[in-house]
Amino acid sequence: MKKNIALVGMMGCGKTTVAKELNKLLPEMACIDADDEIEKSAGKKISEIFLKFGEAHFRMLESEKIKKIFAADNQIISLGGGAFESEVNRKLILENADVIYLKTSAEEIHKRIKNEFHRPLLAKNFSVDRISDIMTKREPNYQKADYTIITDNKTPEEISKEIIGVLE
Repeated sequence: MKKNIALVGMMGCGKTTVAKELNKLLPEMACIDADDEIEKSAGKKISEIFLKFGEAHFRMLESEKIKKIFAADNQIISLGGGAFESEVNRKLILENADVIYLKTSAEEIHKRIKNEFHRPLLAKNFSVDRISDIMTKREPNYQKADYTIITDNKTPEEISKEIIGVLE
């Protein structure tokens, strides 16, 4: 097992929730949510950063935070949905963590986050088709993860146990 465990995948796939469950099984590891860390540093919600400064500025903040997070070891890290799109981020993450892609269908994601209004990439067009379009674009990079876990119809506890199983 590498020094860290990183969870990647689309918004709504359960990265944050699964990280917390995984932390119950691996309490010796710190549990870090990259988006929360960005919000703390910036003093703003991610949706505000997107609105005021744009996606490019957010991605720069995200890359800076990822460098800091992955300088440490023994962590379970939940990454933002687009964090794995940057080649620089991806290389750093893959070198310093066992990367788990939480693969979830567009329909399941829509069902999970349909009542959430803070998702910047879906603010103007929230639909299964829009989620599917983003997934199709990101899938080639998500496939570069060390492991893929299908999350549809599974509880966070089941997914966490499956992650432990692939890492042993």
